[in-house]
Amino acid sequence: MTETAQLWQVPVTYAAVGATQADDLLQHPPSGFRPMERRVRVGYGAERWDYAWLQTLSWGIQRRSGFRVAALDSPAEVSAGTYTPVAFDQDGVPVQPATSGASGDLTFAPDGSTLIQPGDTALLKWMLWPARIPVRVVYVIDEPDRKGFAYGTLPGHPERGEEAFVVERRSDDSVWLVIRAFSRPSNAFFWAAYPALRIMQAIFTARYERALTGPIPSANA
Repeated sequence: MTETAQLWQVPVTYAAVGATQADDLLQHPPSGFRPMERRVRVGYGAERWDYAWLQTLSWGIQRRSGFRVAALDSPAEVSAGTYTPVAFDQDGVPVQPATSGASGDLTFAPDGSTLIQPGDTALLKWMLWPARIPVRVVYVIDEPDRKGFAYGTLPGHPERGEEAFVVERRSDDSVWLVIRAFSRPSNAFFWAAYPALRIMQAIFTARYERALTGPIPSANA
């Protein structure tokens, strides 16, 4: 695998960067990729909303699902210059994407922790998988009632594709987690192991769905 010290220089392993934002992803995924979308209600109210989006934008979903997350440092100009794809509304009008960082400045949560930015690179490690899994944040959503991010795969990942984790607050004050993805095995070995790969993907999707539910930790805990 690419040396971790230089991993920030490596491009993602697929072409359709940002396609998890497409309204018609399930009907028209990138050619050769399998799409997926799951929606789950994680609770109600302002406290649940704040907890859910802060966890989402600080790798909390992944950590609560059994991954260790190691964020890698990269030059500030990488984040500042990261390509953020333009989304379109249902009428085909471009929608300016909102991101949690401006000009490479770090953005922080109320507790002082650093939030995810476009261009961030991370290594995910699961105890039963021998290698660390490299990913790159390709966009961040930071809207009043919709926050989240997507990461794309890097060389060394068993799949190629993109996965998005977005928290939404609806008019009835319910809070939902939306997971959208498109993927395919990264090489012939993982194509041969595709049934097992599908099972693991389903297991982790279920874990992601449970990551934001349950008691909210006390601020004084």
